[in-house]
Amino acid sequence: MESTTIAAVSTPPGVGGIAVIRLSGPRALEIADKVWKGKSLKNATSHTAHLGDIITPDDEVADQAVATIFHKGKSFTGEDTVEFSIHGSKWIQREVMALLIDAGAAPAAPGEFTKRAFINGRIDLAQAESIADTISAESRAAHRIATSAMKGELSRRLDGIRNDLITLASLLELELDFSEEDVEFADRNRLNELSDRTISDINRLRATFRKGKAIKDGIPTVIAGIPNAGKSTLLNALIEDEKAIVSDIPGTTRDTIEDTAEIGDVLFRFIDTAGLRDTEDTIEQIGVERAKTQLANASLVLWLIDPTTDIDPQLSLLQTLLPTLPAETTILPIITKKDLQPTPTANSKTIPSMIEISDGKNLMILPVIEISAKTGTGIDRLKATLTEIVTPEQSDTTIITNLRHYQALTATAEALHRIKEGLTTDLSPALIAQDLREAIHHLGTITGAITTDTLLQTIFSTFCIGK
Repeated sequence: MESTTIAAVSTPPGVGGIAVIRLSGPRALEIADKVWKGKSLKNATSHTAHLGDIITPDDEVADQAVATIFHKGKSFTGEDTVEFSIHGSKWIQREVMALLIDAGAAPAAPGEFTKRAFINGRIDLAQAESIADTISAESRAAHRIATSAMKGELSRRLDGIRNDLITLASLLELELDFSEEDVEFADRNRLNELSDRTISDINRLRATFRKGKAIKDGIPTVIAGIPNAGKSTLLNALIEDEKAIVSDIPGTTRDTIEDTAEIGDVLFRFIDTAGLRDTEDTIEQIGVERAKTQLANASLVLWLIDPTTDIDPQLSLLQTLLPTLPAETTILPIITKKDLQPTPTANSKTIPSMIEISDGKNLMILPVIEISAKTGTGIDRLKATLTEIVTPEQSDTTIITNLRHYQALTATAEALHRIKEGLTTDLSPALIAQDLREAIHHLGTITGAITTDTLLQTIFSTFCIGK
């Protein structure tokens, strides 16, 4: 347990009605009493709030405040903690912090309160990281995922896997101790079955990372199509703001334009791109290349089809681009300009309700949505479709959003694949045991069962001061 007592402003920087200063450590109650005029905080019951004054050494009142007391073992950090709710003036915040430091407290480092909660066994490392994600969540879906991890759902799932592996590793180690007697403690069929089940479970978690990261940061949604298909008009309609310049002149958008909007429970990061076409204009060529770059990183593509010009070449263009898109990308074809008279296609005189495209291996049959971004027709249906595509199931809250977790799971899966290979080739139990230890190690780094000072420093240095 840490021997110093730390203090920091725990509310966001700036002026507000109330600011909270947190004091945590073995001398928290003693130091708080030194600057407090009112009921003795050292003798106060845990989880009680008290009105009083914060005073200077000259017995002047710095501010009237409410002190909330949390005793050791019953606080967030696991240490004696006092939280002063003071007025939000920047001067008052600085003054109270100075008084606490003069009384014996040390300024808290970034994330030090959460780090102490981890060190004192109040939370594990995955839960600590999820606290930062909960604070920064920008949508209900991101908040739900972070809250699930903060409550320990991810940790419990990983601990179950790790405990199974530890049991088998201990049996293999026992075999090694009795190697001269040719005794087999670890049933190879059971080890094989457990490896299969664990690899499957880990791969299911790994498969959630791309979607989870997108939900956390905002679903990258690229609006693409030929020039003058209505991309900028749609962007403005979705974000409900006149962010992009709208013009009847093809090629108006020369660069990508981004903005976010929360639709349903999910934050979308909409990216308006330059119209895709061959052009001699150097600046427009750069815009087209940037559009293609955005498509190569998209989770969702809104492919706009202008019905006032021939549809078939627009579908052919989409099919040409398919090999450049990530395999997990969802494509949503949208017929724009519903308020205008469509032009018959080479194959049909009506607007198609479904389109067929192929990446050379698979045939995709995609439903078409008709809209008029100008009049608002079909926009509500489009928004509902977007949320249906990306919203996680309520029950599916164990989703990976953290790159560090994904990398650890990948390393675990690689070690387990080596175990599988070793079992099929009658590899030495000593080498199988080594791979098992490696898999256990990588899983342990996620929850903090395995840590290093460098790992902890890297993680908690990204936290804000006061958390």
